[in-house]
Amino acid sequence: MLKPFLPHLNDRPITPDISLRQYGLDSMQAIELMFAVEDTFGVELTDELLTDETFGSAGALWEAVQSLTGVRTAS
Repeated sequence: MLKPFLPHLNDRPITPDISLRQYGLDSMQAIELMFAVEDTFGVELTDELLTDETFGSAGALWEAVQSLTGVRTAS
């Protein structure tokens, strides 16, 4: 889901600590990503989650989604 929003990712794997900004996520793409996350997972990212920290890394974004869905995965 993240790959279309990360134009500088190339063939690098997406890991929890990958910086989304470093690989090309800008503010407009972050908005599009927010809508994609909400549509895909059937959640609404609250104002408290619409921060640079939430969209700073793949892991932080996934933690935000998990907090809304209650879905947890093994670390």
